[in-house]
Amino acid sequence: MALFITSLNSGSNGNCYYVGNEREAILVDAGISCRETERRMKRLGLSMSKVRAIFVSHEHSDHIRGIPVLARKYALPVYITPATHSGCPFRLPEQAVSFSAYEPVRIGDLSVTAFPKLHDASEPHSFVVACGDIKVGVFTDIGAPCEHLALHFRQCHAAFLETNYDEELLNKGRYPYYLKKRIRGGLGHLSNVQALDFFNKHRPSHMSCLILSHLSAENNCPILVKDLFARHAKGVQVTVASRFEETQVFTITGGVPRGVPVRLQQASLFG
Repeated sequence: MALFITSLNSGSNGNCYYVGNEREAILVDAGISCRETERRMKRLGLSMSKVRAIFVSHEHSDHIRGIPVLARKYALPVYITPATHSGCPFRLPEQAVSFSAYEPVRIGDLSVTAFPKLHDASEPHSFVVACGDIKVGVFTDIGAPCEHLALHFRQCHAAFLETNYDEELLNKGRYPYYLKKRIRGGLGHLSNVQALDFFNKHRPSHMSCLILSHLSAENNCPILVKDLFARHAKGVQVTVASRFEETQVFTITGGVPRGVPVRLQQASLFG
């Protein structure tokens, strides 16, 4: 069974990633408004009726600000660790469901497995979503690559991978020193070069799609990072996720990914 994936938004202004099969789907993070989430999914032909849960990577506002309205409106369980929940500015007594690292959560035919990551948050996690033999990873807000990340990345047919900043742009940029130190200090974000080195070392032969994610508006350039990765793609379809709009929907089957044009309203997928 195929998985269908898209970034609804990716960046410090909000993060939300959709992964689903023909019957059910989940969101990893919900950092844009409920209205904007609905609007972008509608443009793609995706239906909120198939979304069964929200999984929260960590408590920073660009990953959670849309959760209260979205979860309440659609009665969605919110999978979140106790420490992450404690760090949120809101409480979800009815919708909150705790999860643990390395323990798969079943959502219909989807299996969602979390694992710890290096980031300056209370209890941050990345996720791998599987359906049958097909696996998709959501790997953003990573201070540094680690063996946890490498182990899971090597299993994936597609992945959202952080490429937050270009080192030269960050060095020359207007950010204050303490913020630059935080970004590249091992608990902040991955640079383009770090992400490319990781991709080259750990890319599995069966990976077909890579969505470069969480680009800084100040310290990166979509064209720059796309060109950088394109030179090393070797058959992997590389897309840069936008901080202003959704990407197309990609169909991940284990072979070459297929982008699903917005105009194709396939009842079996989008109904």
